[in-house]
Amino acid sequence: MRTRALLVLSAVVFLSGCRQAPAAETAAAAQTPSPETAQAAQEPPKPMPAELPDVLARVNGQPVTRADFERLVKNMEAGRGPIPAERRDEILRGALDQLILYTVMKQEAAARKLTVSDAEVDSQLQQMQKQFPNDAEFQKALAERNLTLDQLKADARVDLLIDKMVDAEVANVPEATDAEARQFYTTNPDKFEQGEAVRASHILVMANEGADEATKKAARSKIDGLLQRVRGGEDFGKLAREHSDDGSKEQGGDLGFFGRGQMVPPFEQAAFALKPGDVSDVVTTQFGYHIIKVAEKKPASTVPYDEVKEQIVGFLSNQKKQQHVETFVEEARKRAKVEVLV
Repeated sequence: MRTRALLVLSAVVFLSGCRQAPAAETAAAAQTPSPETAQAAQEPPKPMPAELPDVLARVNGQPVTRADFERLVKNMEAGRGPIPAERRDEILRGALDQLILYTVMKQEAAARKLTVSDAEVDSQLQQMQKQFPNDAEFQKALAERNLTLDQLKADARVDLLIDKMVDAEVANVPEATDAEARQFYTTNPDKFEQGEAVRASHILVMANEGADEATKKAARSKIDGLLQRVRGGEDFGKLAREHSDDGSKEQGGDLGFFGRGQMVPPFEQAAFALKPGDVSDVVTTQFGYHIIKVAEKKPASTVPYDEVKEQIVGFLSNQKKQQHVETFVEEARKRAKVEVLV
């Protein structure tokens, strides 16, 4: 199990829009605010100097440098755009806190004498590079974030070291029990309610809202003809495969089960008004003209415990591990001597 959160300095976060880095996540896991922290967060942040010194903070005597801080900020801006002037102090203070916490975790991993092989680092870099269409785009991303390949490798190595430390920390955290899962199921009935659902197929002749009148008229004429053929007894699925403009045509127009709120209102209203086996009149939506056929309906119900037991156990087990990591990071931060110099 790996706990995922966010610290943009991390090498993996730097290059991945999907995967968040374990090193960073470990650091950010401790950021869940206590009531005292939440109250402090409401107070205006201390202004950041316009000109930053070479060293912004020290963690157990190790400097947190302006160069690393600026690299972090550059990375943030590459992913989110320029920092708004009115939020400068808030965002930069938050970035500095993340960088300090990252340093604490890096020192903790070093103290445990954990190691990562060059092969592991190279594999990590290869995974990151695969997320780009070509090497030119990869190099462009490096340049935008003011990073060299050597810096990226160093970040990846630290990230993997912290990842190993976290894995070791949670290795002995017990899984949730059946009793705990049953209690969660019993005390959270709303989480296991299933609304009414319908399984339907459709034929779509596309004519979106911006189409001209001639296009709409031709589409309407085509769907009217298809409706006559359906009512005349022709196979609905065969007609959908041959004439529908929707991706579901490959499945004979079958959309599977869907609940309320998942389809556009006119389509939903028509589908839920039909009985199994019924075929609708022509239904107009912003996509064009539809014919809908309902196959099955499911009434609202509660999902049986046995069907969700595995998911509940997994959720509660991950929650336990997350809480353990939060405590671990919080204690590591408390042990560290942190001096903020700006």
